[in-house]
Amino acid sequence: MDASEWNIAPDPRAIAFGSAQADTERWTRMSGTIEADSTVAQGVRTGLYIGGEERFTDEVLRVADPGKPGVIVGEAASASPRDVADAVAAAKAAYPAWAALTPQARADQMAAALVGIAEARDEDAAILSQENGKVRFEAWVDSLVFEIRWNLALMLKDEVDASHTLPVVPGAIPVSTEVAYQPLGAVTIIVPFNWPIAILAASLPHALLAGNTAIVKVPPTTPLATARVVQRIAEKLPAGVLNVISGKDEHMAALITDVAKVCFTGSVNGGKRIMQMASQSLTRVTLELGGNDAAVFLEDAILDDAHLDRLYAAIYDTTGQICMNAKRVFVHRSRLNEVVDGLAARLDKAVIGYGLDEGTTMGPLHSAAQKAFVAEIIQEAKDAGADVREYGQLPGGDLAGGNFLRPAIVIDPDPSLRVVTQEQFGPVIPLIPFDTEDEAVRLANDTWGGLCGSVWTANPDAAHRVGSKLVCGYVWVNDHGATRLDLRAPFGGMKQSGIGREQGIEGIRAFQDTRSIATIDPDALNAMNH
Repeated sequence: MDASEWNIAPDPRAIAFGSAQADTERWTRMSGTIEADSTVAQGVRTGLYIGGEERFTDEVLRVADPGKPGVIVGEAASASPRDVADAVAAAKAAYPAWAALTPQARADQMAAALVGIAEARDEDAAILSQENGKVRFEAWVDSLVFEIRWNLALMLKDEVDASHTLPVVPGAIPVSTEVAYQPLGAVTIIVPFNWPIAILAASLPHALLAGNTAIVKVPPTTPLATARVVQRIAEKLPAGVLNVISGKDEHMAALITDVAKVCFTGSVNGGKRIMQMASQSLTRVTLELGGNDAAVFLEDAILDDAHLDRLYAAIYDTTGQICMNAKRVFVHRSRLNEVVDGLAARLDKAVIGYGLDEGTTMGPLHSAAQKAFVAEIIQEAKDAGADVREYGQLPGGDLAGGNFLRPAIVIDPDPSLRVVTQEQFGPVIPLIPFDTEDEAVRLANDTWGGLCGSVWTANPDAAHRVGSKLVCGYVWVNDHGATRLDLRAPFGGMKQSGIGREQGIEGIRAFQDTRSIATIDPDALNAMNH
């Protein structure tokens, strides 16, 4: 399979606006299939999908619209502990037959299951925009990235079972040993609210291709679009291979303790809770957690419109609610004013509003609690005397009281302020000047997380030198953020930003174990006995 078949590129926007022109044109015509003021009766309803059957529950999750107070987008089934146990049992029952298939056979079925996934992308995007708050285009790309990641995973089918042999060592080791790979069993994948469909595909296709069966736990506050997408795929796979669960976290213990592995994307505190629960059964974990990512602008950084556009997107995409967004920007003191002015010029054009409304560039924060936290750390910076600048106008009318905030920059704040030390996960960024390269590296690494980072410079040698010193799992040069992630490469964090890797062959191996098979060489053994 040639990479060009899938329009592989590091930037989903490039894919959307390039070779996938028909999809883009369809996106521009989207009318918002789900009405913004939908009631529960008129809105979206999703169930569980367990063992090849859809299942609805008396108890439901009512999904609120973060942009319109009091508006319910739809409802999702809320699984009981019994439902969860059934999903685990279904995945375990399906595992032997699925694992017995060759990687090629699994890939063939997975490719067939993906056929037609784009047909409902417009509707899925409209739903996701309403339950999440993100602008329509981002919601549309969320589904597109799922498709790209799925197909990239399938391209690794020939490597899944690739073994290697350790040869006899005359006089020392009289055996040849084959080191092979095997799947783990039934696994759980838990995704967050912000990019749930795209993030799911960083691990789900890799788990399935490796021979595991899976239970997908969709986020409780944004379950609808993700459940729809996963169920459509699950319906085309053998019963039990792929299952979908939604519901309250307190009912989900079996998804952690009764499976072979859990892959969790979410907050640091959430990862700690998952790890604590998994320790009871020694369930394996992959944790992709939060970050406090540093973008480092050296003295010779290129600050033209293209680079400033990239920086702006790296900070404010999804209203700042992306784990790999830039969270701290370190700028050589001689260039600070240029960065401030460049961001200000773009923030002046920000249109804060409802995600489905034409012209909106920045939607609400997903939750009232997160809005309150971000507002609190901005006020804290103001109270401390920092230079805080806010931009844009908050919407009124039926959007008044929604989870909207004016985006902000905080210039040269005290390093002890929470806007510097904590992950903001909102539309605010500290701009911190430095004088030397060593100082920049020290400040960038002086944090609890280590997910991503970036170096901005015209000098490739400087980029490599500084980038190699950043303590994080992924580094960009002259760019930053989710839209530039190479979807073929392993991804994950260091320090408290996570454990393990997703994507690429490393993502396959994360859902496998090794088996060593040693065979005696009689001649080598006899030689050692003489």
